Amino acid sequence: MTAAPGATTAAFPPHAFDPLMQPELFRGVLTRRVFAFLIDLFVLSVPVILAVIFIAIFGVVTLGLGWALFWLVSPASIVWAIVYYGASIGGQHSATLGMRMMDLELRTWYGARGYFVLGATHAVLFWVTISFLSPLVLLVGLLNGRRRLLHDIVLGTVMINSSVRTQVTPAARASY
Repeated sequence: MTAAPGATTAAFPPHAFDPLMQPELFRGVLTRRVFAFLIDLFVLSVPVILAVIFIAIFGVVTLGLGWALFWLVSPASIVWAIVYYGASIGGQHSATLGMRMMDLELRTWYGARGYFVLGATHAVLFWVTISFLSPLVLLVGLLNGRRRLLHDIVLGTVMINSSVRTQVTPAARASY
């Protein structure tokens, strides 16, 4: 038994964002993702730098005892990054501060907004893939119509222009 042309089954709903029908959703996304990453990197590094300065001064005041807190900087930085990405992508705008400044938002392949676990997993998978497969991650984005990077494909997410989405596409369905 075959399905009629254009029909989809309930198990596999169609992609919400089609690069052939709505190319404006994906125009300039990769370039703006790079700048959004740099902005987010700045946002993430400011509290870490302030913590390092505080620990350094605290170490001077305590005659070196406070410097023992430096071991907390690396784990705290990782936790801070995961919470930042999870809360930002899981928030109302489904985007980090850098993404919002670059007019981008993260959506699932079927059009739903992001949530905390997706945002946190997105960040972890991004850092893992960029650490081991740096050129491959970016090449994948150039070779597909939705401009998805390797971690986007694994997680089933897509990055789109948020102002264009509000003009072009209907609201995402909550469930199928």
